[in-house]
Amino acid sequence: MSDPQRPFTLTPGAPDSPVLLHVPHGSRHIPQHVRKGITLDDAALERELDRITDAHTAELAAAAAQMAPVAPWCFVNNLSRLVVDPERFPDEREEMLAVGMGAVYTRTTHREPLRPPEADPAPLLEAYFRPYATAMTEAVEARIAAAGRAVIIDVHSYPTEPLPYELHGTGPRPPVCLGTDPFHTPPELLAAAESAFGDRVGHDGIGHDTPFAGTYVPLRHYGSDRRVTALMIEIRRDTYMTEPGGPAGPGLKTLAEAVAGLVASVVPR
Repeated sequence: MSDPQRPFTLTPGAPDSPVLLHVPHGSRHIPQHVRKGITLDDAALERELDRITDAHTAELAAAAAQMAPVAPWCFVNNLSRLVVDPERFPDEREEMLAVGMGAVYTRTTHREPLRPPEADPAPLLEAYFRPYATAMTEAVEARIAAAGRAVIIDVHSYPTEPLPYELHGTGPRPPVCLGTDPFHTPPELLAAAESAFGDRVGHDGIGHDTPFAGTYVPLRHYGSDRRVTALMIEIRRDTYMTEPGGPAGPGLKTLAEAVAGLVASVVPR
């Protein structure tokens, strides 16, 4: 599914499926010309990638897509979020600017310098952020054209222990966090996720909007198009892998089954 020679990959699902599994933070790949603008040495960069990468989420989404009775479409970022973070607002609306983690990060997870203070984010936004946003918008609109709606399921993970960059790291850190948006997450989508994950991790293992809140919707549709619904799935990493950047374990299959169950409930046969 992942191809580091391409910034992102859209893997087709069933022609009439409305579902897009979105994997924005699963890659460690940084093109060499972008690497030159990062001030960390190689060892420090590897440690940062261990912390910031949602490891194995592309594999999880691919497994879920194979299990689902009606295959969803999958949109996967093949570049590290240290290149650009496609889920941030590209302007002053982004609260993570406060810790140097807007669309182009200038600080690490430990709030240390990542790029020189004089670095201009514009070239990275032009080369990577805007093409990604355009392609994701087109993918959503294609699902609307084919199915009359689009359902974005945003697949993430997060560390067991909070990192210094987290603005809301003092709250509960459940095995599964469901991130919602008041406009784009209808009660029935949230309930379907609670059922799918509750069957596998226990209903007491599910939290809402803690430690991370919200979900991704392309700006063209954000807050205005109810045909686009969305939910973020944040999975605590100790449930499926060895932290901080180690191999996946048997929990990956269980969680993929949960995502497949969610997809199946959204698109009944």
